[in-house]
Amino acid sequence: MSSVAPDFQNRISTRSHWWRIAAANPVCMIACAVLLAIAAVSLFAPLLAQHSPTEIAPALRLRPPSAEFLLGTDSYGRDLFARIVYGGRISLLVGLGAAAAGVIGGLALGLIAGYFRAADAFIMRAMDGIMAIPNVLLAIAVVALWGGNLAAVLIAITIPEIPRVTRLVRSVVLSSREEPYVEAAIVLGTPSAAILWRHLMPIAIGPLIVQGTYICASAILLESILSFLGAGIHPEIPTWGNIMADGRLYFQIRPSMILWPALLLSLTILSINIIGDTARDWLDPRTARRLGPA
Repeated sequence: MSSVAPDFQNRISTRSHWWRIAAANPVCMIACAVLLAIAAVSLFAPLLAQHSPTEIAPALRLRPPSAEFLLGTDSYGRDLFARIVYGGRISLLVGLGAAAAGVIGGLALGLIAGYFRAADAFIMRAMDGIMAIPNVLLAIAVVALWGGNLAAVLIAITIPEIPRVTRLVRSVVLSSREEPYVEAAIVLGTPSAAILWRHLMPIAIGPLIVQGTYICASAILLESILSFLGAGIHPEIPTWGNIMADGRLYFQIRPSMILWPALLLSLTILSINIIGDTARDWLDPRTARRLGPA
C-alpha cells in the first residue's frame, strides 16, 4: 500500500507540472494542437476522402463545393479535398525526412570536424562550398539530374541543410573540447569514439532539436516551391505545391484551389516554427526560468 501511494502522487505531480507548462505557453500548445490535427488528417486521409486524389474526370472539372466534393474539383475533375489531405502526407514526410537526414549527417560531420583538427579544414571548406550555392538552384539541379521522385526531392532538400547543422555541431564541440572532463578522458586513454559518443554528442542534442524543427519547416516550404515551379515531385502526385501550381491558372474564377493548400502550408510552417522557438527558450537556461515553473 505504501508503494502505491508514492507512485500515484508522482503521477499527479507530473500531470500538474505539464498543466503548468501548458498554461505558461498557450501559443505553443495551440501550435502543437494544430500540427497534430493536420498530421492526423493526413494520416487518416483514406478514411476521410471519398474519392481518389489521382482519379481524372474531365466531365466534373472545376465543380464548386458540394456534398460529394467538399472543396470542389480541379481542372482535371479530381477531388480537391482528397488531393489536399493526401498532399499533407508528402509534405510532412519530406519535412520529417529532411530534418532527420540533415541532423544525422550534420551531427556526424560536425563531431568529426570539431574534434579532429586534421579533418576540420577539409570538411568545413566543403560545407562552405555547398552553402555558397542557393538552395533552390541546388535542389533544381539535383531533381533535374535524378528525376522528380520523392527520393530525389528529399536528397535535394537535405543537401543544403547538412552544412548548417555541421557548423552548429562543430561550434558546440569546439567550445566543449577544452573542458576538464574531456581532457581527463583523453588523459585516461578513452577512445575518441567513446569521447564523442558519451561526452560531446549529448551537449549538441539540445541545439539539434531546435535546428531540426527549423529544417523541417524549411524543407516543407522548399518542397512546395519546387513543386510550384514544376521542378519537384511529379505533378500527378498530390502535394500542396502541386495543387497550388495546378490552380494558379484558375485563381480568378476558383481562388479556393490555391487558398486551402496555402492555408494548410502556412499553418504547418507557423506551428513548427513556434514549437521550435519554444524549444529553444526551454533549452536555454537563461530564459527557461521565466517560461514556467519547474
